[in-house]
Amino acid sequence: MSRANTKTKTESQPDGFGRAMLKLGREFENLVLLTADVVRSIRCQEFSRLFPDRFFNVGISEANMLSMAAGMSTVGLLPVVSTFAVFAVEKPFEQIRNAICYPNLNVTIAATHGGINVGKDGPTHQTIEDVAIMRALPNMAVIVPADSVEVEFAMRAALKRKGPVYVRMGRAPTPVLYAENYGFEVGRSHVLKAGADVSIIANGLMVAKALEAAEMLGSAGRNVEVVNMHTVKPLDEEYIIKAAGEKGCLVVAEEHTRLGALGSAVAETVVKTRPVPIEHVAIDDVFAESGEAEGLFQKYGLTAEAIAKAAERAIERKEQ
Repeated sequence: MSRANTKTKTESQPDGFGRAMLKLGREFENLVLLTADVVRSIRCQEFSRLFPDRFFNVGISEANMLSMAAGMSTVGLLPVVSTFAVFAVEKPFEQIRNAICYPNLNVTIAATHGGINVGKDGPTHQTIEDVAIMRALPNMAVIVPADSVEVEFAMRAALKRKGPVYVRMGRAPTPVLYAENYGFEVGRSHVLKAGADVSIIANGLMVAKALEAAEMLGSAGRNVEVVNMHTVKPLDEEYIIKAAGEKGCLVVAEEHTRLGALGSAVAETVVKTRPVPIEHVAIDDVFAESGEAEGLFQKYGLTAEAIAKAAERAIERKEQ
């Protein structure tokens, strides 16, 4: 375990992305960054100042941005494309599918403001289906980091990986869970807390809430495992099968619609290998509304309390 949870520090994932781009910009001379008029939101003002010849603000022209990235990758550059998730995925989907995924190009799509934690921006900006969309594309890897530190590791791993990668980040500050010595690996989950009664598999901003739920359950005498499944594709099927066999029940928690993302991926793995009871904490098949981030998490059931109740249900089903 490599947690740095002794302090209550919180930080937004875009802050981690901004730091990562500065470090990687110095390390990879062929790294280029493209964005669609959201330089401050992705925390890349300093990158644009230090590397002006490798920074491209295309304006509100996302399809062109993805096409540019595809072309750049064919001449040996390492393009990173960054904007809000709803504009990074759903406006330029044709370009992602046909110009990037089909030829399997080295383009990293680093999307911020994913999920409902964007709050007051409302349903037009709350991307709750992006992981399912990206997961469905051949050749695309999908990573959903748990905190700002993990964002830095995810970005480095994405640049070193062959083929396209989607890195999905939230907007709201979240507890910093990891230390700088964390051994991140694409496709390999990370156990943050050991336990024997049930395994809570989470990603993104829900990892911190899963740890809160584990503490609640521990007070009630439950011994709960918490797993950060940061990579949705390629999925760590080996660990999921192991957890299902050892615990006999699972809970999946994600800030996404319950259709097609981490919960679906886990269920698909379990049903064909080692069927066990699974409970799923996610957003129902609805659009959310405008509001403060924590208020929305409460309304749509993305809380530590909801995860704890789901774990109790899973254990009860196992014991029946």
